[in-house]
Amino acid sequence: MTRVGGDWLTCDSTQEVLAMLEAGGHVAYAVGGCVRNALMGVPVADVDIATDARPERVVELAQAAGLKPVPTGIDHGTVTVVSEGIGHEVTTFRADVETDGRRAVVRYSDDIAEDAARRDFTMNALYADARGTLFDPLGGLPDLEARRVRFIRDAGERIREDYLRILRFFRFSAWYGDPEAGVDAEALAGIAANLDGLETLSRERVGQEVTRLLSAADPAPSVGVMDQVGVLHRVLPNATTQALAPLISVEETLGLAADPMRRLAVLGYFDGKALRLSRARQRQLELYQSLISADAGPAEIAYRHGRDMAWDIAALRAASLYMPVAPDTGAEIAKGLGAVFPVKPRDLMPDLQGPALGAALRRLEARWIASGFALSRAELLA
Repeated sequence: MTRVGGDWLTCDSTQEVLAMLEAGGHVAYAVGGCVRNALMGVPVADVDIATDARPERVVELAQAAGLKPVPTGIDHGTVTVVSEGIGHEVTTFRADVETDGRRAVVRYSDDIAEDAARRDFTMNALYADARGTLFDPLGGLPDLEARRVRFIRDAGERIREDYLRILRFFRFSAWYGDPEAGVDAEALAGIAANLDGLETLSRERVGQEVTRLLSAADPAPSVGVMDQVGVLHRVLPNATTQALAPLISVEETLGLAADPMRRLAVLGYFDGKALRLSRARQRQLELYQSLISADAGPAEIAYRHGRDMAWDIAALRAASLYMPVAPDTGAEIAKGLGAVFPVKPRDLMPDLQGPALGAALRRLEARWIASGFALSRAELLA
């Protein structure tokens, strides 16, 4: 019998919530990502719990046990139970009654198999009780062990229940799939037959999924399949994939952490507003777009925008040209970071004021940068 373990399950907070439900006469299981990640040796972030207890019963039991119930999604069967300051989403077993591709009408269920059947992928339909005993109602464990991302039952039906599952499929393939084994053919057929459903998704949901996908260690194989099956141009118009794999290689060589915006930029997509990205990420993309083809070298970029941006642009330029980063890039970036413009506004005053002063300072700074930061204050003012 397969068992699931880890601090996330044995810690007092999780055990307290599971024990509360079991003591009340109900079944309770950790489910989904926490079980999947534990079995794959991947860190567990959040613990979701499935139970046959109805939401009102969960609230009643939590209050009786001295825990804090928060009705975060009670209309959909979810109560967040806070134990030792940690929230656990407790959701009643559910079965779909009706779906429209974005939202589902559900009914409560007492059957773990019904609850499992409404989930997206077989590797997400795994449950574990408080003692770590694994429950696999749909036979998803072999898929997990093979790192095979596969829709539960009919792929087309699962997709039409929620078209976001198309993007989730590629995200899960990037994070958990085996690129050497290829992609599930039935899944691709279901995706290809339902591409129009992507148009019904909010751009915010699309942006979130794209960001998560591009945060994987190596999303290039998944993005390549997205391109082949026609998904990529639906969600990122005019994006091209040729430079993504070279960028991943450059990142590994330079030791750069995965950055979804850097990867989005190498795809040639810069419209962060369309994806409802944060303003900071929109500005990051805009800066990438302005600098990738600019004349400024690593030293100037480091001087003006900092170390991280200088390395990012160096990596993006190299990947776009299918070349390694120049060996002197690190030295150039260090030079720019250490440079201090020697001319101060007071050096040009009172002869120059206002806009004229600003323009003169910019001209002198441009000369100084072009000299490799070598010109002295006296030489610039001569």
